[in-house]
Amino acid sequence: MRLVSPVTGQLLAEVAEHDSAEVERRVQAAARAFPAWSRAGFAARARVLQAAAAALRADRDALARLITEEMGKPIAQSEAEVEKSAWACEHFAAHAERYLASETIATDATRSLVRCDPLGPILAVMPWNFPFWQVFRAAAPALMAGNVMLLKHASNVPGCALAIERLLRDAGLPEGAFAALLIPGPAAEALAEHPAIRGVTFTGSEPAGAALAARAGRAIRPSVLELGGSDAFIVLADADPLAVAAEAVVSRTIAGGQSCIAAKRFIVEAAVYDRFVAAFAERMGRLRLGDPLDRATEIGPLARADLVDTLERQVRESVAAGARLVTGGARPAREGFWYAPTVLAEVVPGMPAFDEETFGPVAAVSRARDVAHAVELANRSRYGLGASVWTGDPARGEALAPELEAGSVFVNGIVKSDPRLPFGGVKRSGYGRELAEAGIRAFVNLKTVWVR
Repeated sequence: MRLVSPVTGQLLAEVAEHDSAEVERRVQAAARAFPAWSRAGFAARARVLQAAAAALRADRDALARLITEEMGKPIAQSEAEVEKSAWACEHFAAHAERYLASETIATDATRSLVRCDPLGPILAVMPWNFPFWQVFRAAAPALMAGNVMLLKHASNVPGCALAIERLLRDAGLPEGAFAALLIPGPAAEALAEHPAIRGVTFTGSEPAGAALAARAGRAIRPSVLELGGSDAFIVLADADPLAVAAEAVVSRTIAGGQSCIAAKRFIVEAAVYDRFVAAFAERMGRLRLGDPLDRATEIGPLARADLVDTLERQVRESVAAGARLVTGGARPAREGFWYAPTVLAEVVPGMPAFDEETFGPVAAVSRARDVAHAVELANRSRYGLGASVWTGDPARGEALAPELEAGSVFVNGIVKSDPRLPFGGVKRSGYGRELAEAGIRAFVNLKTVWVR
């Protein structure tokens, strides 16, 4: 694996991949670790997760720097990611037993109940954009349920993968109960059919997720997919367009705009459209690009060169189709993988900026005639991960939630994941849920027990 600096584009290191024998050794070690871990009980498992949370906080600075060096997000965002990962560990340590409590149901039996038993080794295929949070939001509930996990992380964050493995081992997780696999994507697809694997969780691109789910389905394995998103950010006419524009910038530029749940399509009622576009573009245009280890930096580089190429094509083709470039729209003259914060106005369906997921700091603003048209535009996407509605009347915003085809709807707030709430999407954004009670039950056997 070639580890390339997003800041300079220069090679940082080459990391040896695991060969097939090492992968098999790690898979078998996970299978051997499962029986004892599954019987350890909630209190014992919680102690390990609490120790992991403490270690994350104690090593926050070093871990955050590792995140930033490998994938390029500003250091303050990396620090927040480490803290959120600790929160996930603590949340599931505290609530897993309640989430998975057996339920007694009155039937013709003397006693009948439904219990939640772990499945075994879970294969987690995770992305680079939140290299700690994405792993811990899958691992914390799975481990607390009594499963063990094998992590195939993105190839550009191997240091993060190995750091998480070490941290969990040092926190007291049994040997083999969590292992990183340094392998390419096709090898992970094949691993989904390995006899020892009992479930697959994937966060990443739509094509890769579809391929992995096909292999898991062929082996009759449960899977959870969190794929792409082109989240709608709906601004109603009764909202304050200047205040909402400030929130829009934050939502669009999380992790340099490289987030599935970042707002990407800004759908604004005509009455406030021009004022919103002007305020939004002004704020986007003065964001500070620079070294992501510098705390003054607001936008770092993109993680890979091909992401810049794709973003540049999407902007170019959208402008050629009639979109208006308000700000940005170019690569800064510097080494590394950079793209200027960009706002496109008058974006309509049929343009790449509307139809495709833009993974970087490019915002597409569309004009809506009225509320009904705004909802229509929001739903005119193959994705359905999240949506937000901005309005002076929260009850009006909440009333739109049933009409929006998305796994999450936020009213007057930025779409985000929270350990207390289920997270996932519909349509081409995937299926299944992570986090909260729904997420921890994704990889358990809901077992009926009937006694006379």
